[in-house]
Amino acid sequence: MQPTPSTAVHEEQSESNWHGSLAQAIRDPTDLIDRLGLDASLSESARTAAREFPLLVPLSYLDRMQSGDPDDPLLRQVLPLDAEMGSVEGFTADAVDDIGFRIAPGLLQKYAGRALLISTGSCAVHCRYCFRRHYPYGDEPRRLDDWQPAIDALNSDSSITEVLLSGGDPLMLSDQRLIDLIDQLASVPHLRRLRVHTRLPIVLPDRVTPRLIDVLTNGRLAPIFVVHANHAAEIVDDCAESLRSLVKSGIPVLNQTVLLKGVNDSVEALCDLSEALINLGVMPYYLHQLDRVAGTAHFEVSSDRGREFIREMRKRLPGYAVPRYVQEIPGEAHKTIIE
Repeated sequence: MQPTPSTAVHEEQSESNWHGSLAQAIRDPTDLIDRLGLDASLSESARTAAREFPLLVPLSYLDRMQSGDPDDPLLRQVLPLDAEMGSVEGFTADAVDDIGFRIAPGLLQKYAGRALLISTGSCAVHCRYCFRRHYPYGDEPRRLDDWQPAIDALNSDSSITEVLLSGGDPLMLSDQRLIDLIDQLASVPHLRRLRVHTRLPIVLPDRVTPRLIDVLTNGRLAPIFVVHANHAAEIVDDCAESLRSLVKSGIPVLNQTVLLKGVNDSVEALCDLSEALINLGVMPYYLHQLDRVAGTAHFEVSSDRGREFIREMRKRLPGYAVPRYVQEIPGEAHKTIIE
């Protein structure tokens, strides 16, 4: 169906708005530190760590940080630190063995009935605890034709009924590229659901447009959104509006959180996050034990403390507001529930 001229203009404006926001994102650690009024001595170590894994912070996300606070929970998720540079035993480049489960270019399958597409290597924010910060994205498909081997692999296995779009972040694709990719997936007759794993509604909220929602709700595959917020201070203002838009569209929206030292390692922080989510109609889904990826050891919280947090959350919150506390163990048939 061809859009009307007015619809086409609206779509172009929506596309340009989020691309413009992304272009304005902060990429220089010194700029980030200056804007927040932090001690300039942080700059040298931040710049060193950013050479290994670059800084990227959208202005919307910056606006939710507290000026002058080096321990702000949102800042801690994005500020490069010296602690990333050391080698720590047990922390590896591919802690969840993504490469070992690659069944075709850009296609991973770890669990029965579903498979995951590395749809792009790009993100709108560079989270310092990222479990794919060392992933070889350059080896994965970029052009639409490059996805054919993955589509062929999906066609050959009728047990796969759900595809996860991951990355990077799949919403970094333009609407048209997303449409083209979804159309290819929809051509696989036994696929039923499309799960989108994304952080953009949290860090770049203007990516959630009426056009994007139309793309996802008007296709053959039933859409499910899994967003990623770690702290209640993220779920405000334009981020809250983006989540409301998704929920009101009828798309099921779930949230995954990573348990992170200095960010959300308290019962209060986790309860506040769950309440902020359910007040918007977003269901707390998983609380992840940190994947032990090289450069992230300073974020690790012991699973014993995590268990204590979950036990206390059950006392304070209704059952539907308590996420499942899980860990990904390579080779297991599903996420391992930590009890």
